Amino acid sequence: MTHGKADDHRPSQAGKQSSPTPMAADMKPHFRQNLVLIHRWLGLTMAGFLLLAGCTGAVLAWNEELDHWLNPELFYSKAPTAAARPLDPLLLRQYVAKAFPDAQANTVPLTQEAGRSVIFWLSGRMQADGTLSEPANDQIFVDPYSGRIQGARHWGDISQGKQNLIPFIYRLHYSLALGDWAGTVFGIIALLWTVDCFAGAWLTFPALQRKSTAALPTKAGKSWRQRWAVSWKIRRGGGSYKLIFDWHRAASLWLWAMLLVLAWSSVSFNLPAVYKPVMQALFVSQPEPGLQAAVRPGGQAPKLGWDAARTRGRALMTALAARKGFVILEEDDLSYDARSGLYSFSTRSSLDVSRRWGSTLVYFDGDSGAERGAWLPTTEASGDTIRSWLTSLHMAAIGGLPYKLFIMLLGLVVGSLSVTGVAIWWRKRRGRQSQARARQQQSLTLQDAEQG
Repeated sequence: MTHGKADDHRPSQAGKQSSPTPMAADMKPHFRQNLVLIHRWLGLTMAGFLLLAGCTGAVLAWNEELDHWLNPELFYSKAPTAAARPLDPLLLRQYVAKAFPDAQANTVPLTQEAGRSVIFWLSGRMQADGTLSEPANDQIFVDPYSGRIQGARHWGDISQGKQNLIPFIYRLHYSLALGDWAGTVFGIIALLWTVDCFAGAWLTFPALQRKSTAALPTKAGKSWRQRWAVSWKIRRGGGSYKLIFDWHRAASLWLWAMLLVLAWSSVSFNLPAVYKPVMQALFVSQPEPGLQAAVRPGGQAPKLGWDAARTRGRALMTALAARKGFVILEEDDLSYDARSGLYSFSTRSSLDVSRRWGSTLVYFDGDSGAERGAWLPTTEASGDTIRSWLTSLHMAAIGGLPYKLFIMLLGLVVGSLSVTGVAIWWRKRRGRQSQARARQQQSLTLQDAEQG
């Protein structure tokens, strides 16, 4: 695995033989060989998963656009007259609650886009044992001008037809559409992918050349940097195998940073039990009041009604913006967590990385209205700033059309790296098998010769 001449074993000036150091002659080649094995078997383990994730991710770069195109009856609402104005979101929530008495509409979108329906997410009602029932449909589309229910779907249930095709692809992307346990498997794959990003990058480095002894003249050759530059290029005219190998290596190098972003952000989505302890050990993170509040028995209704809660949320967010020095760009939503008894009021602010949703949050008590904390997407804690960027980069929530195109192509590249990795392994496996057969045949020939 090394290049250049082996260490010379001539007598030294003291009349003794020099010998290569264990590190140069043994440990480094073994380390590289071990990395080759790690990269090979991690790659084979991940190949099918990453092929699926890459191809579905390329589609999901256009998640909203495709969903709207396939289901215009759900997403678009025409104003009855030019002078018509949308109804108050809290009034629309009442219509939804009346239409679905067995479920709860505990999140209200506060910003409405002209010509679009308003989307409410439903959750089940709290049961006596503290669990939530499962509503038949959990995503409701409401005409903002009349309060009419335009449609409803159980997000991701492909049995409902084309209206759930894109959500179903979304479920395939992160869990094979098989539930939480499969999502955890994908999280483990993402963790392996993160490790493999570093193993694969190391293997692109050229092996260090052994140093000649001082008594021998050295032959001038290319520097380490010049030899590494080859790894960034695709050779032409070298046959199909070299083309596949060069694409696998060069594409991985050129896109290494974004591949690592995809891998580690996937760990944050699917394997928080690993992501959070690692990031909290390395970076500062803000506490999440909604997760720390005590569970309320029975899911009793808050004393603070929705209108009063919106007013309180606006006041607290305005005060928070003044204290922290950010600008509120638009309101996002108002939510109530029946288990903790806390409202959360979210906005998209100058601290947000994403341009598709707001994650600047303030929490307050559902009974007293007392502030219980806040969460800022950037500037407040380095760990949360990193996660905000990871999430937005992964979900193509920044950069507009050019970045969506890039993410789509990146998904296809991820799929191609899986295919080319398997192809490289298969070619080398056949080569090893062919060499083994040749050695076996040579051994049999020698045995026949000796016996003859």
